[in-house]
Amino acid sequence: MAKDTTASVNRRNDIISAAIDVFAEIGYYRATTAQVAERAQISQPYIFRFFKTKEALLLSALEVSWTRVIDSFRQVVETAASDQLERELIEAYEQILESHQSEILLQMQAQTIQEDVIRQAMQKGFSEVRTMVLNAFTHAGIAEAKQRTLVFLAIGMLCNVSIALDMPELKER
Repeated sequence: MAKDTTASVNRRNDIISAAIDVFAEIGYYRATTAQVAERAQISQPYIFRFFKTKEALLLSALEVSWTRVIDSFRQVVETAASDQLERELIEAYEQILESHQSEILLQMQAQTIQEDVIRQAMQKGFSEVRTMVLNAFTHAGIAEAKQRTLVFLAIGMLCNVSIALDMPELKER
């Protein structure tokens, strides 16, 4: 029984990974569950064993992407010296951009989706990141923590645009 559960969790994760890639490449509205199924190498009906709708699949994909960012930042916050905090957070985000670019592109696209449930998922993710960074900057004694948090988030958004447009010069320091 445990083997079936593990296989089921793995298959669900495979579907989410495929969805992240497909949605990031061609956009949520143009993407179909048939394309996700093809990428995951499963049948389209099998997707619906795990996700009732394409929107539910998108929400799960967004949750994965936000969890990655939040967990990565949490690890930095818990281990970084105060004077290295901002630098290490930037490095952690740059690592995510390198290794999980599709997740960031997915988030960028989701910012333009007007459905309430998607907007709420994006607001929740941004809010968690903002709160974590602000609290960490405040605890580290960083002057003007609110302003520095906004600048940090703005730089992150510019890094996203740099990746999306293939313009590395936008993130040069």
